Amino acid sequence: MSATPGYVSKKTGVRWVPVIGLEVHCQLGTRTKLFCGCEVQFGSPPNSLTCAVCTAQPGTLPVLNREALELAVRAALALGCEVRTKSKFDRKNYFYCDLPKGYQISQYDEPYCTGGGIQLSNGRFIRLTRIHMEEDAGKAIHDRGSTTLVDLNRAGVPLIESVTEADVTTAAEAVEYLTTLKAILQYVGVSDCDMEKGELRCDVNISMRPEGEPWRTKVEIKNLNSFRFVEAAIEHEAWRQIEAYESGDPKLFPVQETRLWDPARNVTRTMRSKESAHDYRYFAEPDLPPVTISKVEIERLRGCIPELPHARRERYQKELGLSAYDAGVLTASRALADFFEVVARLSQKPKDAANWIANDLAREFADATLGVPNVDAMAMKPNDLAELIRLVDEGAVNVAGARKVLRVLMKDGGRPKELVKTLGLEQVQDEGQLEAWCKEALVGKEKIVADVKAGKTQALNALLGPVMKASKGTANPERVKEILLRLVQGA
Repeated sequence: MSATPGYVSKKTGVRWVPVIGLEVHCQLGTRTKLFCGCEVQFGSPPNSLTCAVCTAQPGTLPVLNREALELAVRAALALGCEVRTKSKFDRKNYFYCDLPKGYQISQYDEPYCTGGGIQLSNGRFIRLTRIHMEEDAGKAIHDRGSTTLVDLNRAGVPLIESVTEADVTTAAEAVEYLTTLKAILQYVGVSDCDMEKGELRCDVNISMRPEGEPWRTKVEIKNLNSFRFVEAAIEHEAWRQIEAYESGDPKLFPVQETRLWDPARNVTRTMRSKESAHDYRYFAEPDLPPVTISKVEIERLRGCIPELPHARRERYQKELGLSAYDAGVLTASRALADFFEVVARLSQKPKDAANWIANDLAREFADATLGVPNVDAMAMKPNDLAELIRLVDEGAVNVAGARKVLRVLMKDGGRPKELVKTLGLEQVQDEGQLEAWCKEALVGKEKIVADVKAGKTQALNALLGPVMKASKGTANPERVKEILLRLVQGA
């Protein structure tokens, strides 16, 4: 992609501009389903979390889960939407094996909120058209040869679907929007947004047009469950449409349809022709009264909104003097930001706390062999890291040794001071011993001595390794440099 939004065809030189809108389904973090009392629990045996309501037995009636409504409103307020005091549910009619009623209870022309949006780092604002509530469908399993299995555990799980205007202009913008949206929803406690569990799913609507020309046919890419897939699918589909139009054959031109992303082949493929709103034959849900929420209740929920990621990032940079990068890493999740703030307060060293968390902790999270993927999975508590920072500052352990202690703390917990002793990482304070190791490292290093005397003090770095090896990592590197420099200059 070029710096300016668009794709330049190598065949014709024409700049093609993408028109992209995103529809994101987020599972609300309720204990029970949207219209019945069945538990919401990922990974339970198939069809074990169902009842007469969510399996659509005759004569049953839905009852709205009020907790789901409150979570939905919190999401809307955090995204700057206008929440309506009155909305309604509708029946969206379509027939599929995982939809037991033959229709989905959703919201059509009177959703519970409209407007709002998300500001990107490049200054562009991605507008939200609306957010509406709806129930999830079940799960159809098609990989059993000629047999399709249906699991209705997910049927009736509460969702919100946020729909953007066609404001997204690049795949990178789409990923940034989704990353920010996920963080906001997690911050306000609306959802865990675990994409591996299907708690956050994205549909991409994309059409390509030559720069300066009207919009063309829109194609939907359905059920993308990772940001990497979103980016790859947009890139592939953009070029697929460009090549189709530039072929000159109208039979190959994109049609309004729903496509799926095939990650094994890195292509999109046809799923079904795209329905229009009238194909769903929406009408007001007769078994549910209008959804009402008072202005007083809306303001109460507004008061529950915590400091959001962008506000925390700005505060960390302004008040704590952190870099934009560190502030971004630290606010990637509310749990990590909360952890950092406690460590910074206990240690009284916010920059040191930021360095340890944004660099060392982040590196260990990425190490699959440790088996600690995030802050919630750690055995280490904030006071443990604060104590470790203090031990490094006092010279009781050097940074290399502290990193070894950190891994143990993250995996198994413990007391940092005791672990330093148990692991034999206490920093040597004996001046005579340090000097003996330094003198040993200087033996036969006449060239390094000459370079240092000539003003090339960086040559001493070559001697650090032998000293650290002799001390088994327990010498203080800075103190070692000081002693080496004194010995050389006094020679």
